[in-house]
Amino acid sequence: MKSRQRSETVRPARWDKLDSNPIHDNYRPTAKFHEPTACEVCGAVYVNGRWSWAAVPDDADQVTCPACRRIHDQMPAGQVELSGTFLHEHQEEIMALIRHHEAKMKSEHPMERIMAVTTREDGVTVTTTGSHLARDIGEALKRAFQGHMEMGSATAESMLRVIWSR
Repeated sequence: MKSRQRSETVRPARWDKLDSNPIHDNYRPTAKFHEPTACEVCGAVYVNGRWSWAAVPDDADQVTCPACRRIHDQMPAGQVELSGTFLHEHQEEIMALIRHHEAKMKSEHPMERIMAVTTREDGVTVTTTGSHLARDIGEALKRAFQGHMEMGSATAESMLRVIWSR
């Protein structure tokens, strides 16, 4: 037996076992939208296979985009939980950083938005329409203010949960 053939029988082709089950997301369309398509709620336009902020063409189909559907159904794709004494002392700065990152990402990716900011005694919870924004907010907080950050899946519906504390 040649060494290459033998090595394939001894060890698997991949060490990192990929999950063969795809992540199910009810808000991800199964087929592409007809182009051009515009969201009847926020005005985002689907052109060239992606959503963007552009002028709505006269012949555009009208649908509700995935982000607006998530907001209407109150089903976030990302959740950022903030806590700690540092949060209470610097809440304005932290919220300004979060809003800045949302504005930056939302300008390029209309499906990434903040749904709600909930303030509690023990912290703040920010819910987002996209997991990328939640991850970006968590990484920005860690870069700017240090602290402890954890990322993980919160539910089977592919919601990303980011926990930051300091």
